[in-house]
Amino acid sequence: MFVLIAVEFATWAGIAVGMLDALVLGVTAVIEIALSYVTPGLAQVVIDFQTGAVGMLRDVGGTLGELPTLFGRELIPNQGHQTPDGSWQGTFLGLQPAVAWAIRFSLIIAYALFTAYWVFRGWLVYREHYREADWTPTDDIVDNLRGHRWGQFGLIVLIVFLTMATFGSALAPSTVDQNIQSPYAEENQIQYLSEEGTVETVFAGDANFNSKSKGAVETNVGVMSYDDYSRFHPFGTLPNGRDLFTFMMGGARITMIVSGMAITGAAGVAMTLSMLSAYYRGSLDLGVLTVSDGVVSIPQLLLLIMVSAVFADTWLGGVLDGGFLLALIFAFTTWPFLWRAVRGPALQVAQEEWVRAAESYGQQPRKIMRKHMLPYILGYLLVYASMSVGGIIISLSALSFLGNGLGIDPPTPAWGRAISAGQSYVSSVSWHISLIPGLMIVLLVTGMNALGDGIRDAIDPETESGEGEEAAAGGGA
Repeated sequence: MFVLIAVEFATWAGIAVGMLDALVLGVTAVIEIALSYVTPGLAQVVIDFQTGAVGMLRDVGGTLGELPTLFGRELIPNQGHQTPDGSWQGTFLGLQPAVAWAIRFSLIIAYALFTAYWVFRGWLVYREHYREADWTPTDDIVDNLRGHRWGQFGLIVLIVFLTMATFGSALAPSTVDQNIQSPYAEENQIQYLSEEGTVETVFAGDANFNSKSKGAVETNVGVMSYDDYSRFHPFGTLPNGRDLFTFMMGGARITMIVSGMAITGAAGVAMTLSMLSAYYRGSLDLGVLTVSDGVVSIPQLLLLIMVSAVFADTWLGGVLDGGFLLALIFAFTTWPFLWRAVRGPALQVAQEEWVRAAESYGQQPRKIMRKHMLPYILGYLLVYASMSVGGIIISLSALSFLGNGLGIDPPTPAWGRAISAGQSYVSSVSWHISLIPGLMIVLLVTGMNALGDGIRDAIDPETESGEGEEAAAGGGA
């Protein structure tokens, strides 16, 4: 495991630093906004702390970005130019850009899948030889899930999309900075072989301008093709000439981060409140129920529009290009559904004999909830969380599709914005612009639902068989 982390240390550490950067920005932005209405002096102190902490983290991130990685584009480059004699210069081993990119792409996917497998094997070793408890409810869920093909499909889809979010810069034939955000920066120039047979230099932005896909044969760079500047495009280009694969990898990162933060926040609130309301019941349970009903009654789209407009020009609205604010709103509007889903199992577990026994021995309620209740409701929480995250992903894409200040702020890539850009070309030779992002959304949401189905069947294997369904129906009658 040490070797697996070491060969891609810069990538893993960069992701950790980036997430910490966003977290510091988001938390300090919330505190600064709250204090600005009470004590402006303290708000300024928070801003000063934010400036120093974020500056330090970004310096660390810049240093990490200069470190080489085993599967990075520095060691396996795919961008180069053809020479007059037909050979390629600047690419890995002088191979064609498509071949060099395919090698790097395949190695990264294989590395990610093997790393996930190695983590799982390590957990099995820990469970068998080092864990204090001989058995937990999670063991049965994992063992049952190992034989559930549909659930395993969902898990593989999740790993692949997490790989896209983590290694998107190396997976793509170009970088988001070069191809989308700063195509006219001095360092983002590319070389190509002109029609006159000479090697020329051009800005990536000018190359994009002449590589647009706009529905006609003469203005289209399709799937698995090259443009006139020796650049390979696995998914073709957008109407503005940007590489669609690079756009999709950037969109995968922001989508997974925002949806992950939203569902994690919602699940954390739902888990805490479900155990508290199940353990103490009475007025606390009624109070949580009343609050959840109030939150559910708020139209989500209206809340998104209102909050986005109010915080558009604040620190909070700029964190993760508006993604942090969206994650907060999605978490706020999602937790009541998760709480309702796990409240029943939590109430059932709270009445079990081992919980009462722990109380009689004087264990603190916090420890009882963590050790004796949480393991039994965690599986149910994972089921409904994995199914709910699909709705968050679709809603996030829909907001970016609508545009007009909603969703992720441009130029940060967003899947919905790609679908919107290509909707006029669906029936033309540029069909790839909308179809590929749409298929990726469908695949991710389907995978998350499959994972939820797998966990549900792992919790109660009888639901997989007709006999189990008949028994459940008979019991309900």
